[in-house]
Amino acid sequence: MSVLTSDTDLRDLLQNARVIAVVGHSDNPERTSYQIAAYLRRAGYRVIPVNPTVSEIDGETSYPSLAAVPEKIDIVNVFRRAEHLADVVEAAAAVGAGAVWGQLGVASPEAAAVAETVGMPLVMDRCIKTDHLRLLGQK
Repeated sequence: MSVLTSDTDLRDLLQNARVIAVVGHSDNPERTSYQIAAYLRRAGYRVIPVNPTVSEIDGETSYPSLAAVPEKIDIVNVFRRAEHLADVVEAAAAVGAGAVWGQLGVASPEAAAVAETVGMPLVMDRCIKTDHLRLLGQK
């Protein structure tokens, strides 16, 4: 798989996903990761926080890593600096996640190479909320 950029691919990914793990999910309502995760919940997704510094966010268990998440993940939404994206792609592939979505500013040629090697669909430098609103409508 390669980096996904077409509206058709993005729409298919968003329509078929049910569980989204948010790596770097903050417990601070002022943070973008918190706000986008809240939007995804309202849109009907099961959102799993992945943040080793907190144990719970809004009643949901926060896991220290993707490997600790006890269920299948359809999309790993990444709120970490770009230099961490390749490692997240590797971790996502190791747990059998469906795809990795790097938020705005989260892009890396190394991550694209890893995604190609492991066959992981990858979205980079795009806001999942903005694309969801644009492609699937308001929730």
